[in-house]
Formats: sequence, structure tokens, C-alpha cells
Amino acid sequence: MTLSGRAAITGLGETRFASGATRNPLALALEAVQKAADDAGIAVEDIDGIVRYSIDGSANDQILHQNLGMKDLSFSVEIPYYGGSGAAAVGAAAAAVHSGLARNVVVYRAFTLSDMTHFAKRNSATVWAMQGGVADFMRPYGWLSMMDTYALTYETHRAKYGTTTEQLGAIAVAIRKAANRNPNAILRDVPLTLEDHARANPVSGRLVVDDVTLSDCEGAAAVIVSSVEQARDGRHRPVVILGAAAGLGPDPSLNWEMHLFKDDPTVSPAHYVAPKVFGMAGVSPADIDVAQIYDCATVNVLLQLEDYGFCAKGEGGSFVENGNVELGGALPITTSGGMLAEASIHGFNHVIEGAKQIRSTSTSQVDDAELCLVTSSVPTPTSAVILGTDRGGSR
Repeated sequence: MTLSGRAAITGLGETRFASGATRNPLALALEAVQKAADDAGIAVEDIDGIVRYSIDGSANDQILHQNLGMKDLSFSVEIPYYGGSGAAAVGAAAAAVHSGLARNVVVYRAFTLSDMTHFAKRNSATVWAMQGGVADFMRPYGWLSMMDTYALTYETHRAKYGTTTEQLGAIAVAIRKAANRNPNAILRDVPLTLEDHARANPVSGRLVVDDVTLSDCEGAAAVIVSSVEQARDGRHRPVVILGAAAGLGPDPSLNWEMHLFKDDPTVSPAHYVAPKVFGMAGVSPADIDVAQIYDCATVNVLLQLEDYGFCAKGEGGSFVENGNVELGGALPITTSGGMLAEASIHGFNHVIEGAKQIRSTSTSQVDDAELCLVTSSVPTPTSAVILGTDRGGSR
């Protein structure tokens, strides 16, 4: 049995993305879900399945059930981890639809800074257990955040392969250009050039941060997953789920610090997810028209381009140069502006953008896009989906 071609994204919903945190996470979630149902052409009470990130603090399934007025909730599941959850959540929804456990499954993520703060308070014991006491030995030496891990991952890649900060800048510029075309991106009016990026180079002693911090934002995104047959009767071009996979690889690290202690930190869990997701879809990296690569840091984009097979390990730096990952290049990436420039919604805005590309409604539309890879965060446990056009339908 396979999930390939058995389910489709039939509805898309997203709120306005904005800096700050003025709205209630539940209100954001309900708005995104309502918009997704309207887009799918169904009533919210016809939603009978919910898949959510386990870290989402907007509501539990019962509160959503009550507020949406659902007739019957027959399927509900939570996907663990942070940014690694998005594609896996879509895969779980597809599995529920294919197995007959539900007909219309909503998958969503609502994000505010207060939501993340409350999550940390509610789950401090769990988080500490996942860290395995590593923090005791690392925090006193200034290893305080995931950005420290990303920086050291880049230093490893640079030492092994000669990767430059200018090459990371090419990734940032490509993604920012996409955001500048997207009216819902937080940094839509903030251009970025390679020269701007170079002036923020840590070698010069300046911080690599924007005036706007996307982690301090609010917004929500949701999709409805239904059968392909239902999608064919819907109001939009079907967005078929052709492949879905998740995993940790043979050397799992449940906490982001320990990733640096692997034999090769430049290899992420995406290396092990890639053959599964491409195998299920029956396609290769060369077939992908556009990719929504999870982009909490530019070096993570670089690792994934290599680990998903778009170029060999160590060649990611040269692959992203000369506009190759911009609109019009060989592989346009993260065409909404992503985490770096649209909004920090733990990658679920990447799912929305992937579906828009297949519908041909993106603000950075790739001509004749038929296959889109959507990835979730590394170096944490990760996941990916491949979205495509309806190969068996009439449209």
C-alpha cells in the first residue's frame, strides 16, 4: 500500500502575518481553519479530523471541535517536535483519509510569541528530559540557542568544503526577493542585496540579524486534506500528495545541541528522509520544479539541498550561486519568503506555498510547476512531502 496519489490538499487558509503578538492563538487558528474550509468549498462542521503540532498552544482538539461546531471528530493526532512537524502532519492527514478514518482533515499551526512562551512553561519538564542534561554542560559556555548550533554547523561545512558566507547570502537574497513579491510577507518592503548581507557578515564583527525579528510574529495557516476524488469535484486544481516521509536517521539526536557531536554534522536527517519521499512519489530530485525548503537559517537550506539530492554533499555553496535558486533559476526555493522573510509559522506557510505553486496562484509562480517538494526543519527529526498535479484527473 502507498499514500501516493490517495489524498489531496483541497483547501488553504492563512491569516495576515504580522510582527508583534496582539491576537489570541485560538482566534488565529479558527480564522485559518475557517478560511481553509471556505476555500475547499465545505462547511467547517464537515471537518471530521484534526492534525496539529504538539507544541501548538492555541487549543486542544476538543476546544477546536466546540468552536468550529464540528458534527463529529473521528480522527485526531498530534505530531511532535518543532519545525520538523509540518510535512509529517500533512502525511498523517493523508494517511487518515486514505484509510477511511476521516473524510476532511484539517492540519494547522497557529503561532504567537506568547504561544511559544506558554509552551515552554507548560512543557519545561518534557523539554528538559529531551535535552538529557546536555544543557548543564553547554549553557555556561554560551551555547544558548539553536542559532549557535547552526553557526557551528556552518563552520564545519566551511572547513570541509570551503563554503562561504557569500554563498549563504545568495540563499538569503533569493528568499527575500520572493518575500518582496508577497504582500503577506512581514519583510515584503525590506529588500536585501548581497552587499547588504556582506555588510552584516560576522567576520566584520556585526550581528547577522534584521531589525525585524520574525520569531516575534503572529499568524496561522491551515490546509484541508481530502480524497483525490473529492478534490476533482472541488473548485480548485487538485494538489495531490504524491509522497510523504519522516524520520531521524540511524544516529538520532532528539536535541539540537547533540547534532554537532555526530560523525558528520553536515549530514542531516533529511538525507534519510529523501529516498523515502522520492521513492513513494516515484520521482527524482531532477523532476522537482520548485522546492519549499525550511529556512530557519541559511545553512540549513544548504544542507537540505545537498541531502535531498539536488547537488552532491559539499556542492551546495556553488549550487545556490548566480541566481540558481531564485525565480527563473534551475530550482526556485522558498517562494513565499519562508521563515526568513514571510513569517515564522514553524514551516507550515511552506505547505501553503507549495500548494499555491501547484495551483499556479503563487506571487512568485514557477511556470508550469507540476512537482513541489516541501521540507521541514533540520537537524531535528524531520519530514517532507511532494505535492503534484492530478496525473489521473481531467484537469
